[in-house]
Amino acid sequence: MATSALHRQVDQRLKDRETRYTKGRRAVVNALADSDGPRSAAELSSQLGESVPVSSLYRTLSILEEAGVVVPHLATKGLARYELSEWLTGHHHHLVCTECGRVEDIDVPPKYEAQVHKLVDDIASRVAFTATNHALEIEGRCARCA
Repeated sequence: MATSALHRQVDQRLKDRETRYTKGRRAVVNALADSDGPRSAAELSSQLGESVPVSSLYRTLSILEEAGVVVPHLATKGLARYELSEWLTGHHHHLVCTECGRVEDIDVPPKYEAQVHKLVDDIASRVAFTATNHALEIEGRCARCA
């Protein structure tokens, strides 16, 4: 998605909730849009430097989460990592390194995504549950840790 379209959508989502799209919030959205997977607050803070103070970063993440702009993921050892919501970025899954904690986005080819979707539906229907979405996280060791 083009950056300007992304920012227009986020701006509108925040306006709908009577929340301003500040320079700091825009910087966090940019940082997440530029990443190849979910990022922790510490990683974002390191990337953003002094442009977004740590105290503002946590508040910004909370506001963006409440607005549905970002989604937290609990990675290994309980560390929360954040990424832009799928309504902004599209459906994808994650590769999670159990050694270093790195989380990387991975797009699944349509053929395999259809198989995953069918499996999710089959599992859900066994217990009278209607699945509306799914997220696949594959755990293992990344190339750096292998």
